[in-house]
Order: sequence, then C-alpha cells, then structure tokens
Amino acid sequence: MKRCFIFSAGTFYGLRERPRTGDLVLAADAGYLACRQAGVVPDLLLGDFDSMDQPEDFDRVRRMPVEKDDTDTMLAVKTGLEQGCGEFYLYGGTGGKRLDHTLANLQTLLYLRRRGARGYLYDNDFVWTAIENETLTVEQTVEWGLLSVFSLEGRAAGIDEAGVQYPLSRASLTAEFPLGVSNHIIAPKARITVRQGALLVGWELPPTGVVSEIK
Repeated sequence: MKRCFIFSAGTFYGLRERPRTGDLVLAADAGYLACRQAGVVPDLLLGDFDSMDQPEDFDRVRRMPVEKDDTDTMLAVKTGLEQGCGEFYLYGGTGGKRLDHTLANLQTLLYLRRRGARGYLYDNDFVWTAIENETLTVEQTVEWGLLSVFSLEGRAAGIDEAGVQYPLSRASLTAEFPLGVSNHIIAPKARITVRQGALLVGWELPPTGVVSEIK
C-alpha cells in the first residue's frame, strides 16, 4: 500500500515513521520547515504561503489562493488520495497556536477513512486515527499507556473495548459526553470495535524528545 507523509505547520514532535523509497512526501506551507528539520526532502510543497514565504531554493511548488475551502493540510490529503495512497502519516497537524486547525485535522482522519484510506495524526506522545463500523487493534507501546475514544458524530453504538482498564461491551458513546477519555491499555494489545458509527481513537506512544514550533 502506497504511503503518504504530510508535514503541516503546527508543532513538530519528531518522526515516528520515516519515509521510504516510493513514499509520497508532501509539505503543507510552513510544514516545509519541519521537513528540513527532519532531513526529509518533500516531493511537493503546496499551500497559500500565509505562514511562511515561498522558498527560493525549492521549485516543486503548487501555490494556492488564500481564499479557498480546503486547508493546506486537506489539499495535501487530496493530493495523496489522487496519487493512490492508502496510508497517511500526518506530522505538525496539532499544537501551535491554532486549535481550530487541530480540530480540522482530526476531522480529516474521518475524511480519509471514508475514502478507503487510513490516517495517523501524530501529537506529542499520542497518535490518532478514525474508525467506522470496524475493529481496530492497538499495540501497547507504553506500560499503562493511555487510550482515548470519542464519538465523531452524534452517537456511535455497539462499542467494545478489550484489553483496557475500563472495558466496554455493546456500549454507546455520544459527542456530548467524553466517557471514553483516559482509559489505559493493560494487555499487549487492545481491541476497539464500533458496529455503528465513527470513532476517533488515540493512544500513547513513547516520547521522542523532539519538540519544535514552526516559525
């Protein structure tokens, strides 16, 4: 499955997965600076350049108007889908000074899932993905590692959580009450199932020790 790496202009916490030959690497606006910090050369730099000036020493650029419906990250996601990518690794999509962009990028995970792809959004020591009418298996990477699950729509039903401190069986979660926050993975693998609806799932990773604000 072809992979796509997207670097955005939020906070860069370090690489969890490094691009390999054949992967598509996209920089969204000032995410180009995170690419440079990580020692990664993007295949394409795209965006409206409202968070940095267009670099003069890089010519693979797709400049977009400021007034548009898509965020720069969403433009990168759509580009990756057009190129046939099925797995997306999003860096710099959280933190920074824009909570609204963090929320937009969390929603983008569901956009990807509904188009047959899987997205992983990396925060500081956490990774997020979206699931819908399916089961997700999560490996325990930190002892007593945190696991949080939220409904992405009004109500999600038929939810099981196994291998965790607070298991669920055929439960429901709603968007109005955060019942699924701050669980703990207590087995080598946790399993999250939702039979009807969409969930946002996040779990704890070992720290990288790298934090960088894009400026």
